[in-house]
Amino acid sequence: MNAPMLFTVGHSNHEMPALLDLLRQHGITLLADVRSSPHSRYNSQFNREALQAALENCGIGYVFLGRELGARREERECYLGPKVQYARVARLPVFKQGLDYLREAVTRKRVALLCAEKDPLACHRTILICRQLRSDDISISHIRDDGTVETHAEAENRLLALMNMPSGSLFQSKEELIEEAYDRQGERIAFVESPEREGEPAELSY
Repeated sequence: MNAPMLFTVGHSNHEMPALLDLLRQHGITLLADVRSSPHSRYNSQFNREALQAALENCGIGYVFLGRELGARREERECYLGPKVQYARVARLPVFKQGLDYLREAVTRKRVALLCAEKDPLACHRTILICRQLRSDDISISHIRDDGTVETHAEAENRLLALMNMPSGSLFQSKEELIEEAYDRQGERIAFVESPEREGEPAELSY
């Protein structure tokens, strides 16, 4: 029996038709929006209302999971100073509820997680969310902006290279190195509060 499939995609600065073409190309039937704030001053075509309407016109479902799975958190216990800590987010009951929703949804539909970042390694959809699902019986793939697909295993190998880490050593297994690479990249990309911008919507992967 084939494993359920989960895709991710970043809207980047595409025009709406380009994103819809990517989703249709890969047979996506449900788009799960994991942006904390589904609005952008720079890419207003992907504001929640416009996106949902465009998807409905194409027969693609939409669900907003920013409260459950977003990277810009309201819970103060997720912060160390001004920076979100992904390990703390992963322990939140509401985050776990969001993961459970995805685990059930992929058994019925062809689901893609949507965030803003072009590169899946620069986005919490991979470094936070998919990290928690990678050990499940789910086949994870990342839709790139040219329509090609990067498997999650390929993305993890690229993550090791990005962190200038080997694929194995005498002292650490590849799995241990991958977990360390997730930690390092999570620290690099996690949302940081900016006092002068407090209250403004996030623009990219948050």
